[in-house]
Amino acid sequence: MHNTNRVVSYSHDARRCTECGGDLRQEQSEVVCSDCGLVVGGVELDLGPDWGRSDGETQERRTGAPTTDARHDNGLSTEIGYGTGAEVSSEKQRQFARLRRQHTRAHLSSKSDRNKLYAYTEIRQVTSSLSLPDSIRDQACALFDSAQEEELLYGRSIEGFAAASVYAVCRTQSLTRTRHEIATVSSATRDELRVAYDAMNRELGLQVGPIDPREYLTRYASALDLGVAVEQRASDYVTALREQSLIGGKNPSGVAAACLYQAAQQSGVAVRQEDLCELADVARLTLRSTLSDLESLGDES
Repeated sequence: MHNTNRVVSYSHDARRCTECGGDLRQEQSEVVCSDCGLVVGGVELDLGPDWGRSDGETQERRTGAPTTDARHDNGLSTEIGYGTGAEVSSEKQRQFARLRRQHTRAHLSSKSDRNKLYAYTEIRQVTSSLSLPDSIRDQACALFDSAQEEELLYGRSIEGFAAASVYAVCRTQSLTRTRHEIATVSSATRDELRVAYDAMNRELGLQVGPIDPREYLTRYASALDLGVAVEQRASDYVTALREQSLIGGKNPSGVAAACLYQAAQQSGVAVRQEDLCELADVARLTLRSTLSDLESLGDES
């Protein structure tokens, strides 16, 4: 393959050392003198296109974005560009507009492709709004594809499956995102998300386990500016509840909120139950249920 590196100009005579007149040789990214060892130049990368071919065939320019699972066609589709200015006549521009319109209709050959295109766009929007990494986006698209192949979408919302795919991948990757958070930035309702997630969890056998309430503590404590000391004490409360088997069957987000409230009260930090309930998306009754368990632990000790 053609070498795309080029040697930086370093003297009027590229064959001789400027100090001793010795022969020059290239060692990796540097040009050095064979006699005195003086480094007289370097090699910088050529960021232009690679015109070489390793198989010796006709040289062709290879450009374009890499393939990705976040697009229904893996990013391999053809696009008709927009030509403007004096080099493209108005008649040609109208012709290109007609070609783009026909191409848009033709490259989605089936309803399945149209659904996948819409769902992938929704997944990208949700992951972008929640600042989730691209790996979560790609895995969510792959999970939606699996749900579609298993024919789980019949009679259910596409938006719900798109949002549920993001939620399921967050669960499997131990990223703390509640259904409320995902439904807030999604076009799906919470009920649509729940129905779709239950269907995928049941039919696809998702590798998800119970959520540890401690996964919510850092984010909630940071949102309410409670401090590290309160967060650490809340983590101790979660551990105590777990040791007494008082967490099973409870909303982990509500348990985290209750432990933070109790820790804030014990540390003399002002925080309202309403703020914690809104942040954790739980009712005050859920919060108070865990607070009662914490009080009973205090009585026993």
